[in-house]
Amino acid sequence: MIYLLLSILCSVSVGVLLKLTKDKGTNIFQLVSVNYLVALLLCYLLFPIDLSAIPSDLPWLVLIPLSLLLPTIFVVLFHAVNLVGIVKTDIAQRLSLVIPILAAISIFGEQISTLKYVGLGFGLLAIYFTLSKRETAEVSHKNAGLFPLLVFIGFGVIDVLFKQIALYTALPYTTSLFFVFVLALVVSLLINAYRMLVKSDVLSVKNLYFGIPLGLLNFSNIYFYLKAHRLFADNPTTVFAMMNFGVILLGTLIGVLFFKERLSRKNIWGLGMAIAAISLIATAQYLT
Repeated sequence: MIYLLLSILCSVSVGVLLKLTKDKGTNIFQLVSVNYLVALLLCYLLFPIDLSAIPSDLPWLVLIPLSLLLPTIFVVLFHAVNLVGIVKTDIAQRLSLVIPILAAISIFGEQISTLKYVGLGFGLLAIYFTLSKRETAEVSHKNAGLFPLLVFIGFGVIDVLFKQIALYTALPYTTSLFFVFVLALVVSLLINAYRMLVKSDVLSVKNLYFGIPLGLLNFSNIYFYLKAHRLFADNPTTVFAMMNFGVILLGTLIGVLFFKERLSRKNIWGLGMAIAAISLIATAQYLT
C-alpha cells in the first residue's frame, strides 16, 4: 500500500511543482528537458536495461508519436495547472482513461460490459461539468478551458500508445520505456535549440533547480505505480481505482486548501461524476 500512496503523492506533486514554478522565472521547455534527462538516468540505473539486444524492428510508429507527445503534454500540463488549477487538471488527467476504453471498442473491437458503458457516460459528463466556467468570476484567459481538454486528450492518447508498447514483447517493457525517454529528451532538446536560436531563450540554472525534482517526481510516479501493480498482481483493479481516486481527492484538497481554488456547483458535480465514473469502470473491470 505504501507504494500506491507514494505514487499518488508524486503524481499530485508534479502539478503542485508546475504551479509553483510559474512566478520563479523558469522556462517550461528547459524544465521538460531536465525532467527527461533525470528520468532517463533513473530508468537506466534502477531497471535492468539491456542495450546489447536491441531488435532491428523497433515499433517506431508508436515510439515517434510518444516522443513528440510526452514533452508537449508537460507544456500543456504547466499551462493547465496555472490557468484552471490543480483540481480541474487532475480530474481531466484521470478521466483520460475514457480514451483508451473508447479506442479498445472502436479500434481493437473489444467487447465491454453495459456497466463500463455507463461509466464512460459518467466520465464524459464529468469532463463537461469539470470544464464549465465559474458562474461569477471572469476567466483570466479566454482559452483557459482548452488546456484541461488537451490534458484529457493528450494523456488518453499517450495511454493508448503505452499499451501498444506493452504489447511489443521483443523488448522488456522497461527497456522500451528507456527508449521512450531517450527520444522524448531528444525532441525536447531540439525544441530548446530552436527557441534559443529563434526566440532568444537563455539557459538558466533555475531550470535545473526545478527540473531535477520534476524529473524525480515524474519518474517516481511511474516507478511506484509499477511496484504497486506487482504487489497487487492478483487485483490490478485495486491499484487502478485507488490511484485515480487518490489523485483526484488529494489534488482537490491541495487545490482548495493551499491554492484557494474555487469550484462552481457544476465543477463539484463534475468531481462527483468523475468519482462515479471511476467507480463504475473499476467495478466493471473487477467483474470481468
